[in-house]
Amino acid sequence: MTDTEEADRWDIEAEVDCPYCGETVTVGLDPGGGSVQSYVEDCQVCCQPWQVHVHYDEHGAARVWVETA
Repeated sequence: MTDTEEADRWDIEAEVDCPYCGETVTVGLDPGGGSVQSYVEDCQVCCQPWQVHVHYDEHGAARVWVETA
């Protein structure tokens, strides 16, 4: 894989900390949803709802954070 191909690979998962229970959880990401995304997803540990925010940069690296919904 060339450096350019590696730089342009889109992230498909990220680790986040649940704002309710504090557990670190891996969430799946969908690059096809656009470079800026916001949606609700439940914590896999405590089942509380999060507001998930995803921002992809021009190289496909995702910045992901969650907050209480």
